Formats: sequence, structure tokens, C-alpha cells
Amino acid sequence: LRYIQNISKGLNQKTPAQLLFMQSSGGLTSADTFRGRDAILSGPAGGIVGAVHTAKLAGFDKIIGFDMGGTSTDVSHYAGEFEKAYETQVAGVSMRVPMLHIHTVAAGGGSVLRYEDGRFRVGPESAGAVPGPVCYRRNGKLAVTDINLCLGKIQADFFPNIFGPEQNQPLDKTSSVQAFADIAKIIDDGRCAEDVAEGFLAIAIQHMAQAIKKISVSRGYDVSNYVLNCFGGAGGQHACLVAEKLGIKTVFLHGYSGILSAYGMGLADIKVERQRVANLLIQSGDIQAIDIAIEQLKQANIEDLNRQGLSNKQVTHQCTALLKYRNTDTSLNISLDSFDAMQHSFTEQHKQQFGFSGAASGDPNKRIVIDTLIVESY
Repeated sequence: LRYIQNISKGLNQKTPAQLLFMQSSGGLTSADTFRGRDAILSGPAGGIVGAVHTAKLAGFDKIIGFDMGGTSTDVSHYAGEFEKAYETQVAGVSMRVPMLHIHTVAAGGGSVLRYEDGRFRVGPESAGAVPGPVCYRRNGKLAVTDINLCLGKIQADFFPNIFGPEQNQPLDKTSSVQAFADIAKIIDDGRCAEDVAEGFLAIAIQHMAQAIKKISVSRGYDVSNYVLNCFGGAGGQHACLVAEKLGIKTVFLHGYSGILSAYGMGLADIKVERQRVANLLIQSGDIQAIDIAIEQLKQANIEDLNRQGLSNKQVTHQCTALLKYRNTDTSLNISLDSFDAMQHSFTEQHKQQFGFSGAASGDPNKRIVIDTLIVESY
């Protein structure tokens, strides 16, 4: 809170300005309503907003977001609407806050490479920025960036001389190649340094492809007709190999791909989201009870947005509901409609993602209930 207050004070001393913070849900909020728990994945969320916006401008409406940075790769799925998760784990901590559906794997430019027990391993440890990979000249650890330098995907001549203890030297390709050559000697089966680097690269690509499958293929989506929207500092180095692994035919790299998360934050709307856990009437689909609850959520959101500078005429509402089979834990986000229509949408979506519906599972009496009502206003 003190940090936010100091920033606000500093801005207003020079020129009155509204300070906004990005949230994991993909929207902005003013400094006085900001809570740290809502910004755990705010950077990747900004990337998704930027990826969707740039892809739409290029004529693509179905994308796989592929955001590869220094320590990890964040992947996302978009086919017309932003997907959210309301219960998730971050670094082993369970959280119940709205977040854009982002899956992260430890495969970034700094992911450490090891040869142990006769196996190539990539990550999850990261070399970080300091000391960084071997090629940074700071006695770092062999990492994915070293692969790309060894194989020519990174051209040292195009990088500034900012490496080494005094930050005045170029990237060190010789040391990267030698590190792979040392592993080749240990393996002792005739491979050269480049062969070893290719082996590590294949493992890293597999990690990334599996992450994308988890948020797409395993949920019933055919990614072959999607566009792979690559961004982040290392995305372009691996884009074609990841696309080939998944059968994706089109790769999209925007001119702002290196700063797309920041660009997406600049494009995001001020948003407020409220939820109402369903009572018995709402669970059963009572339209009057649903309408009353939705209207209360809308009014509370409008008041929040008014305080953040938006007028009533500027506010748009998006109403959804989390539906599930009674006595189960898995809920799906369905656009608000008549209860019959929502039940039908839930059944179809459940069958697509899990391969069966309640009736198909041998329990025709399994009831679909509304678990939570959600109103997002912006």
C-alpha cells in the first residue's frame, strides 16, 4: 500500500494522472482499488490481451498464445473469448481469484540444461539474468540460450557488448559450444557439440508443445487450424519447431512481439468483476432469483467504475455462470441465458472437454446446477 501511495504521490506532484494497475483477469483497476492477489499473473495476462488484439488486426480469430521469456513459457488459448480460471495454483499456493487461463512451463531462455543418469534434462531451474547462461561470461550455467547461440539461431554480432563482469563484452559463443562439447565427451558415442545442443532443444520443444496440448488438444480443440502467436524475448527462436510439433501451419510474429505484454496492458480496459455464490433458488435455475442477483452485481460494478472515472453510458456488462453437475467439483463458464440453454451449452462443452456428458456416463438423473453467477463490467 505504501508503495502504491508513493507512486501516486509522485505522479500527481508533476501532473495529475490516474494510476492504473494490470490484473490477472485481463483488466485494469485504479490504484485505490488494487490488491496484490489480483496481479499474480498480470504480466502474462497483458501478453494475452496484446496477442489477441494484434492477431485480430491481422485477420486471425483463433490463436494459441506462445509467450517465451527468460525463465518460463506461458501458453494460452483464444477462440472468440478470453478464457478464465477461478481456482488455480501458483507456486504451490491455491488461489480463488479470477485469472486468464494461462499454463506455464519451466522452459525459458535461462532454463538450465543438465546431462544426468544418461538423460538430457531442461529446467525447471533457471540461470536467471545474473549469472545467466554460459554465454553471458559470468560463470553461469548451461541454458537454452546457449543452445540457440551454438546452433546459430542467435547471432552474437547483432547483440550489444553488454556481457561479462564489466558489461562491455560480446556474447561468448566459444564457451557455449565448448560446454556442449564437454557433454559430448561424457556421452562418448560420436556426437559433436551441435548434436548435443539439438538433443537438448528437442526436449525443450517437447515441454512447450505439451503445455500447449494441455490447454487445447486435451480440452477438445483441434489446433491445426489455429495461428501460433509468438511473443516474448525468446518466442521467435522456437516458433517454427513448436508449430511443426503441433501441426500448426501459421506462425504470427508481430512487430511488438518483444514487448507485447506491456503493449497489451496499454490496450486493456478498466474492468471490475463480481461473483455471487448461488443459493438454492439460483442453483435450480429460478429466473427471477437469477435476474435479481445479476442486477445487484451490475449495480455494484457500476458504482466501482463510476469511482474510477467511467460514466454509466460507457459501461458494458458481460454476464456468465459457472455450471457443474451436482456433487462434483468441476465447473464450466457458460454465457448467461435461459436455464435450459445454459444446461445445453454446459452438456456440449463438458462432452467436448471430457468426452462424456452426465447422461452418457450412465447417470441420466445427474442434475446440472448453477454454482456461481459472474458479472464482468468494463
